[in-house]
Amino acid sequence: MQVKYFTFNDFQENTYVLYDDTKECVIIDPGCNTEAERQELVDYIESAGLKPVKLVNTHCHIDHVLGNDFVARKYHLSLEAHEGESVVLSNMQSVANMYGIPYTPSPPIEVHLDESKVLKFGNTELQILFTPGHSPASISFFHASSEQLIAGDVLFRGSIGRTDLPGGDFDTLIASIKDKFYSLGDDVHVYCGHGPTTTIGMERRTNPFLIE
Repeated sequence: MQVKYFTFNDFQENTYVLYDDTKECVIIDPGCNTEAERQELVDYIESAGLKPVKLVNTHCHIDHVLGNDFVARKYHLSLEAHEGESVVLSNMQSVANMYGIPYTPSPPIEVHLDESKVLKFGNTELQILFTPGHSPASISFFHASSEQLIAGDVLFRGSIGRTDLPGGDFDTLIASIKDKFYSLGDDVHVYCGHGPTTTIGMERRTNPFLIE
């Protein structure tokens, strides 16, 4: 599995495109919110000869959903996320108004993802991990054979997702990291919703929020 990421919008959010040798791809957390950002995403997909087959949100905070409507319309895709994020998504217009951010409302979540399912595209299958705490029903995606994890805003290099937004909870977030991520192995490469990549081992040993 190949991973390409883009850093979009004023929140410096990481948008991910995952693909394999079939050229089918998944777009995760499209944060593109200007014409230039949208064009950057499209140009990459076209230049790489990719075929978008899924639009997915790890969670539905404003910075991760700004490009949902564009991607859904451009590639005729339904939004896939955990059902528990629907209440978060429904409040995004008021959040956008609060920040003064241009926002075309996201389509609703039509395909509900949870740990009983896998995320499939091309020849690739991703394990779905339920990792709430930053948001009420955040999910992460793990590709076992390449040891790659798309973690959303659950874990960052040297930090963790904020827990002061509606539906957030510090103890729940720490439990998600330790219960769901640690068992994946120290060598797992973590792609974060903001900032640089890291590994499970590095964060377990050095992250100030996780050292016991």
